[in-house]
Amino acid sequence: MKRSATLATAILTSVLAFFSCTPDGEKTEKDYTRYVNTFIGAADNGHTFPGACCPFGMIQTSPVTGAVGWRYCSEYTYQDSIIWGFTQTHLNGTGCMDLGDILVMPVTGQLHRAWDAYRSHFSKDKESATPGYYTVELADPQVKAELTASTHAAFHRYTYHNADSASVLIDLQHAPAWNEQQYHSQVQSCEVKWEDEQTLTGHVSNTVWVQQDYFFIIKFNRPVTEAFNLPMGENEKGKRIIASFDLKPEEELLMKIALSTTSVEGAKRNLDAEIPDWNFERLKTTASQQWNSYLSRIEVEGSDEQKINFYTSFYHALIQPNQISDVDGSYRNAADSVVKAGSGVFYSTFSLWDTYRAAHPFYTLIVPERVDGFVNSLIEQGEVQGFLPIWALWGKENYCMIGNHAVPVIAEAYRKGFSGFDAERAFSIIKRTQTEPHPQKSHWENYTRYGYFPTDLTKAESVSSTLESVYDDYAAADMARRMGKTEDADYFAQRAEYYKNLFDPTTRFMRPRNADGTWKSPFNPSDVGHAESSGGDYTEGNAWQYTWHVQHDVDGLIELFGGEQPFLDKLDSVFTTKLVTAQADVTGLIGQYAHGNEPSHHVAYLYTLAGRPERTQELIRQIFDTQYRNKPDGLCGNDDCGQMSAWYMFSAMGFYPVDPISGEYVFGAPQLPKFTLHLPGNKTFTIIAEGLSESNKYISNITLNGKPHNRKSISHDEILKGGTLIYTMTSDPTEKTE
Repeated sequence: MKRSATLATAILTSVLAFFSCTPDGEKTEKDYTRYVNTFIGAADNGHTFPGACCPFGMIQTSPVTGAVGWRYCSEYTYQDSIIWGFTQTHLNGTGCMDLGDILVMPVTGQLHRAWDAYRSHFSKDKESATPGYYTVELADPQVKAELTASTHAAFHRYTYHNADSASVLIDLQHAPAWNEQQYHSQVQSCEVKWEDEQTLTGHVSNTVWVQQDYFFIIKFNRPVTEAFNLPMGENEKGKRIIASFDLKPEEELLMKIALSTTSVEGAKRNLDAEIPDWNFERLKTTASQQWNSYLSRIEVEGSDEQKINFYTSFYHALIQPNQISDVDGSYRNAADSVVKAGSGVFYSTFSLWDTYRAAHPFYTLIVPERVDGFVNSLIEQGEVQGFLPIWALWGKENYCMIGNHAVPVIAEAYRKGFSGFDAERAFSIIKRTQTEPHPQKSHWENYTRYGYFPTDLTKAESVSSTLESVYDDYAAADMARRMGKTEDADYFAQRAEYYKNLFDPTTRFMRPRNADGTWKSPFNPSDVGHAESSGGDYTEGNAWQYTWHVQHDVDGLIELFGGEQPFLDKLDSVFTTKLVTAQADVTGLIGQYAHGNEPSHHVAYLYTLAGRPERTQELIRQIFDTQYRNKPDGLCGNDDCGQMSAWYMFSAMGFYPVDPISGEYVFGAPQLPKFTLHLPGNKTFTIIAEGLSESNKYISNITLNGKPHNRKSISHDEILKGGTLIYTMTSDPTEKTE
């Protein structure tokens, strides 16, 4: 039975009316894009990219400074001084690589060179970017390159200071890779056609993280005077093309590139709909206005440095999920069939193990008009492949990470009143996902038989897989209960308590357990990693971090410890016990706490729930001061498709969704003096931190709409009603006022 669409319709109508988020976008009075530094996270292991895109767009056109190895998941690191070219799609802050489609590079001079001899040096003082725009001076060809984008298309402008043999390299063999061998062998097929002297179309199929097919059209504003193919290597099935043009010095070459998952005709329709002319400046302005219309939904007061960190986080959070359906709603699904999206739009790039924690809760609050589309996309892909997406990319499943956190994303949306999706259909695929074997969970029978994944019957990650699945079960139980499905609710609620079966009361850790009930030995709670030699039972973490992975039942976890005091004593040791690890994804360390990876993200807030809110408040300030900076290496870990950024924004406002399904945001401490959230229905929610300073980092009292608010959290529903939340800040952690 489909729930009443009244709430969803009201939300969508009022949001669109208030924010005017049309493709052209209305210029708001203030320019918030000036506070976005697209280079934050583009060094070290942040894995962000500085190039041009639109909110939730298919296209992210950005420079490539490298494409081989983990360092180049986004194909760019700030320290590099050579640009290979510009590709049209990128992942934001992931720990694996894919996309990087269609590398293009303006070149001059000698044209018959080795394929990797067209790269150029560049100077950092001649590189800059703002939301929707990127530019750099390429020193070797003496070309100014400028990039902007629409949802499905990239628009490049090249100014050739020296027009000697003005040409463009089009590399259709390129895609990021783990090693050199893969880099030269991942393209499976490539077909191109010069439709006229200004238009190249084609289709490329490759395999990096997923099997990916993309169709394209490349259109120039000038006729190609000559075109030839460069020689390809033995295992290379792509193509590298040099296209030349007749230009005088300081003349411009314009190039438009549109993509589609369905067909060349689909790419053409996308281009015609979004960039029908050759007005680069207009599209650049439109892209900036789109970003500004979103960023203006939260007005922030504070220093410029604070605003830059906040609005850059906001920007990163809205790069994905990506709209991969064509302008007519068509897309290529997980079964490789071209279909129409049921709701008119289909999204992919769901890094759900990361983003269910805070990014998706952020979307429900700040971009609610997108939520039903996200949920419908998850349902559609789930029905095709037989289980909900785990990590969805380009409409396919890449099987990365554990658990299945599309379940809590859907359950949270249902809990919060979103009804632009069929709840019966949604719960059906949730139930199938959580009970029927599929490639990521082929041993449900072990989980239900033993009440955990036994370490001796599980390939790896037994503890983490159990705890992550437990949260999904809780989400399924909550949705079933709200739908009146008592039997299903009871079944999943029972499984939601399986976490208790892995708690070792002797060591007070979540510990791997064998099928016969014995604990795995030897046991070192500091061991990190997936492989048996380095711990084996935890995912990008260890027992110190995963012991607290009971987001839905903190009271039950406290009881396992024997009460609040032993719980707090153990929690204290997390932040004081040193961890030494070479694991690339376990970073941002404060003791054993690893802010650079997601299992730790809610842990500081557990102090509030256990009766020591002042400790939460201290830690939030410490994390802000040490783990987020306005520098290229300013992120302590991968941005992970906006999750690191969402943690920052929620925590800056003074609360965080420890348990997203609950609809409650647990209090921490605000880090900026004032926020104004513009909500649907022309409502505003104002957050004020009175007396906030470097020393005044503690909360003495909280009021909501002028009345004392003595709870440990604030609800989603309370925020949506609008009003004013006031924190009174103090330097004394013991001071409490009425």
